[in-house]
Amino acid sequence: MINAVGSTLSRYSDELLSILRILSAFMFMQHGTQKMFGFPVEANAPYELMTLVPGLAGLLEVVGGLLLLVGFYTRTTAFVLSGMMAVAFWMAHSGPNLFLWAVANRGEAAALYCFLFLYIAAVGGGKWSIDGMRNG
Repeated sequence: MINAVGSTLSRYSDELLSILRILSAFMFMQHGTQKMFGFPVEANAPYELMTLVPGLAGLLEVVGGLLLLVGFYTRTTAFVLSGMMAVAFWMAHSGPNLFLWAVANRGEAAALYCFLFLYIAAVGGGKWSIDGMRNG
């Protein structure tokens, strides 16, 4: 039974990769639009471009998220965003004795995005991407 489900789903692995990339990019972009535009909810701090957070982080979340959403320069973009989220986790969330307890330091989203984007950097954007269309 379990093998049947796995073999059925494996036929759609490229489509599922594209869906994972699109949905995660859309959710990731919302962090940037919140910082930059106060949308979909008001930001915690005013947006200032010449700052690390929210300035550079918001810009990378919106522009990088958009590039991932459409699958353009997917591997490079995902690698940069993975690194950004690793830095975000270590700078903003890991404190003394808390780095393994992501729920306690509220860093679970940063950690998940970090490894999700690292995976996308390794495998590419899938067939529903601009990169996939350009490469045949």
